[in-house]
Amino acid sequence: MDFDFCTAAPSDKIRSYCFSAASEYPCISLCTIGYSLVGQPIECMAFGKGEVCHLVVGAHHGSEHITALICVKFVLDCAKALRDDVFLAGFDVKHIFSKRRMFVVPVINPDGIDIQQGAFPKEHVLYPRLISMNPRGRDFTHWQANARGVDLNHNYDAGFAECRLLERKMGIYSGGPTRFGGQYPESEPETHALCNLTRLLSPKLKTAIALHTQGEEIYYDYLGNYPRGSLMLAECFSRVSGYTVSRPDGIASYGGYKDWVINEFGIPAFTIECGKGKNPLPPCDFDKIYEKVLPVLLTAASFG
Repeated sequence: MDFDFCTAAPSDKIRSYCFSAASEYPCISLCTIGYSLVGQPIECMAFGKGEVCHLVVGAHHGSEHITALICVKFVLDCAKALRDDVFLAGFDVKHIFSKRRMFVVPVINPDGIDIQQGAFPKEHVLYPRLISMNPRGRDFTHWQANARGVDLNHNYDAGFAECRLLERKMGIYSGGPTRFGGQYPESEPETHALCNLTRLLSPKLKTAIALHTQGEEIYYDYLGNYPRGSLMLAECFSRVSGYTVSRPDGIASYGGYKDWVINEFGIPAFTIECGKGKNPLPPCDFDKIYEKVLPVLLTAASFG
């Protein structure tokens, strides 16, 4: 199968990429960790050996679907380097993944990326509600949420009450294209699936990374707190990518996956804001974005 990383891909295309990669490279295993609100499978790709684990997740937000392609290409490039016994971006992947196992969830919000790309079925019972929730009507260009109008990266149990207060100050009381965190933490099947995977891996998990866009920034703390090694890793990420080590503010400080992992497990966790521009980033930017993010992911995989 030809992999086209410079063209936006809906969820079914990305799933086909995952299956093709697993078919081509025996070192890649594939499993379904859960299902989206409308029943789409959420796939996890895994490779490597050993007791130490690392986790990368893409596409929390519909308009950030380019991060799903980053995840798939990362797995493909690592698998090819392992097969051919060559270095990747200056990293000895055979050595790294002889002692470490990498878990990659390319798309945690398959419904959201389909909504954003106009690939969500218009005959679906939820489609009229999506239009009513969206201030732009049928224009879903800037849609981030899942099919219930919940922003998945505000649906984790980390300062959820504070996040809710900030939502109300912003006039957000119900589902919409962005910012609404849901009725309670893990109310959405997508976040619940990722939390369950993280809980399962947590005894051996050394890092967790959520890929977002945009800004070329690295977030590493939760309300000023961060586990041992987090700042060192963030600075290493900055050196290999040129990205800026930063701290979020306002509503972005609460309810995120990174925040929950730090707060719940004391494991280094990061949000990487990939690329620069206005979401959704153009697919033609893929190569230059990936070139900077690849060494970040390999640096994380080398930890522990």
